[in-house]
Amino acid sequence: MSSNHNSAHGSLRSYSVGLILSIILTVIPFFMVMNHSLSSSGALVAVIFILAVVQIIVQAVYFLHLSKDAEGGWNMLTMWFTLMTVGIIVIGSIWIMFHLHMNTMS
Repeated sequence: MSSNHNSAHGSLRSYSVGLILSIILTVIPFFMVMNHSLSSSGALVAVIFILAVVQIIVQAVYFLHLSKDAEGGWNMLTMWFTLMTVGIIVIGSIWIMFHLHMNTMS
């Protein structure tokens, strides 16, 4: 095998770091919800959302091995396209549900 092929895959250390970070990023919101750490539910949702985004980045970097230089940037381009598509679907679904709810309330 060439050394270039091995560099695309993670080592045991990188997988361990990714696993530990993922566990920490999962446990923090869990305990925040269970202990009612924040009095404002909006602030709690914002913190959970931010930690979820960080969790996605950790998963992409440590387990999917996405980086700027992997395969000439095609992995990163694919990730951004996927994120944009998922964002459009999620935002569009929330927008439709909100307007359907407003129309059925009258």
